[in-house]
This record gives sequence, structure tokens and C-alpha cells, in this order.
Amino acid sequence: MCDPGEPRPAAPPPSPAPGAAVGAAAPAPADAEARPPETPTSPYLTPDFGKEDPMQILDDTPPPPAPFTHRIVQLRTGDFRDTFSINTKDMLGGGKFGEVRVCTVKETGLKLAVKIIKKQGPKDREMAEVEIDVMNQLNHQHLIQLYDAIETPREIMLFMEFVEGGELFERIIDEDYRLTEVDCMVFVHQICDGILFMHRMRVLHLDLKPENILCVTAKGHMVKIIDFGLARRYNPREKLKVNFGTPEFLSPEVVSYEQVSYSTDMWSMGVITYMLLSGLSPFLGDNDTETLNNVLAASWYFDEEAFEGISDEAKDFVSNLIIKEKSGRMSAAQCLQHPWLNNLAEKAKRVNRRLKSQVLLRKYVMRRRWKKNFIGVCAANRFKKITSSGSLTALGV
Repeated sequence: MCDPGEPRPAAPPPSPAPGAAVGAAAPAPADAEARPPETPTSPYLTPDFGKEDPMQILDDTPPPPAPFTHRIVQLRTGDFRDTFSINTKDMLGGGKFGEVRVCTVKETGLKLAVKIIKKQGPKDREMAEVEIDVMNQLNHQHLIQLYDAIETPREIMLFMEFVEGGELFERIIDEDYRLTEVDCMVFVHQICDGILFMHRMRVLHLDLKPENILCVTAKGHMVKIIDFGLARRYNPREKLKVNFGTPEFLSPEVVSYEQVSYSTDMWSMGVITYMLLSGLSPFLGDNDTETLNNVLAASWYFDEEAFEGISDEAKDFVSNLIIKEKSGRMSAAQCLQHPWLNNLAEKAKRVNRRLKSQVLLRKYVMRRRWKKNFIGVCAANRFKKITSSGSLTALGV
């Protein structure tokens, strides 16, 4: 019997239910992006606020392929200005690594995103090479694609597919958006499909969190997993340990600096699903130390008020992921076979209650924005300090 915490490469891909979210099947063939997307069977019809609509229809529109064919990229030296034009005014995001900006290919006008990594030592180049190697393996519709990589004397630039829909949580907290449990199923289905492909390619993401799930467009339900800066190639025969990540999404084995595996990503998937359904972060404490202690204890529960009206299938799905023992967690393949992620078209006709999680997620996102702004102001002082929480030496924000 297969270890439920590990992927099962030999298992046949689960059959998508009629009207299921794109990505319901196991990884697409290598030439899938070269084929034109299928004609969508229906748009997503959202009823007016406060009204019940028994004929709500599931959005099963396929995600578009990247605007370029999958590439095997090698880090090269040169002047990026010969090929690319970078928007120096607007920044898409940033962090300890550097920043992300919009750019275009001069010859074709193709719009891309560029991750600009500041070189502060030889380790930065090594990390970039690992990220490039990982992305070279990931030719899938729900995983961001790499276009080019250039090294300059001071920076490393990774040019990749640009998606314009913004972060998933930022999208669904919009007052004009009506989040239902079926929406959550659609999003989770796609994320699990992307994870399944990663794991079949022996890649661990190791930093799955809401900020790293982007919407392809501002209105559709298509999402892609981004940011493979902490991802690693995985050999089950070798013991891999890591000491990085974002506290509230870390698994117990990362916090305790024990061996990680495919099931490490599945813990994070469980936390993300819990948050989508409830608007609450199950392990978030008043500070990083408290959060990490909560994770180590695997101390969590279904808040009665926040989960009011949420199906038992959804709770069962989460309960089979947020498990301290790695071998007890569902694999990505098992997630896609779980009843909660199947028969979506039928569920869309009767599951249309607007979730309370939107209100709570709005508070969560606002708190996160404040924290990022605060850290930005204090960056100069914080740079000189090294916070150690046991085995962790680098914590994301």
C-alpha cells in the first residue's frame, strides 16, 4: 500500500468530473501548452448579493498557455538592456531577495515579470541556479514559466511569465466578489494539480502560501503557483532538511529541522484551504515564536462560528492534510480524488452561500499589509539583527 503522504507516480490520474475545474486531471502532456485551449462550456454566473440562485454555473474555463513555449534556461551574463526594457517606476512585489517588476521584450513587445535578485555573496548565485534548475522541470499550466535569466555584476535577473490578476487573497477580499465554497474547491483543485505535477517531477515548493498563488486574470478563476526561490529538487533516498519559510505556513518537520518530503507541501496546502474556508490562520500567534510553537504542537481546531455552513467534506479534506505525522497526510493525487474536489458542476448548482471568510480574510490581508509596511520602514535596523527561533535562521514575511 502506498504511503498516503507521498505521491504515487504509477497511479493513473484521477478522472475529472463533468464541469470540474481546469487542472482536474493529472499533469498535462508536455505539448499541452502548444494546443489551443478547449472552448469553455460556460461562464461563471454569480448571483446578486443576498439572493439565492439555484442555477449557479461552475467556471471551467481552461487557463491559457504561457505566451511562449516552455524553455530550458541557463543563467547567462550580459547586458539585459540589449533584450529587455524594465519598468523602473512600478514594482509588483519585493522581499529580502530584491524586487519584482514588469518588463517587455524589446523585439516582440512581450510583457513579462522580472525578479531582480541582489547579489550579496556567492550563495545568492547558487540559490538562483537552483531556482532556474527547478523551473526548467515545470512545464505546467498552473506553474509560472521561466523565459530567460541574466547575470550582471550586481544582480541576477529572472524573466518569467507575467499574470495580471494579482494575489488570490487580494482578489477574493474585493467587496464586489462573492466567495462561495465551490469557489474554494475550484481554487484548491488547481493548486493541488500544480503540486501534483511538481511532485511527479521530484520538486518540493517549500514555500506555499497565499502570496505565492496568483490569479491569471482579474475576473476568472484560473490560478498559478509562483516563486520557486525556496524550491528544491527532491531525492527520496537522500535526507533533505531546510530551515526557511514563513512561520504560519511551515510544517512541524521544518520547524523542528527534520527531514522534509512531498507531504511538507501538503501541510501548507491544508493551511491555505483552512484560510480560504474560514478567513482565519490556524497557527498564527502574536509573534513568530508563538506561531512556531503552535505549529510544533499541531494545535488547531475548526472555529465554530467561522466554519458555520462549511460542508463536512471540506472539513474532512483539511483534517487529512493538517496532520503532524507526515505519513498521515494526503498526497496531491489523493487530494484530487477526495470527494470534496469532485462533482463540482453539480455542487455549483446548490452550494452558493457567500462565505464569512471574506470578511475575516480582509482583516488578515490588511494586517499583513501593515506588517510589510512596518518592516519596510524598519528594514535598515532589522538587517543588522539575526533572529533565531531554535533551528530557523530565515523567516519569510
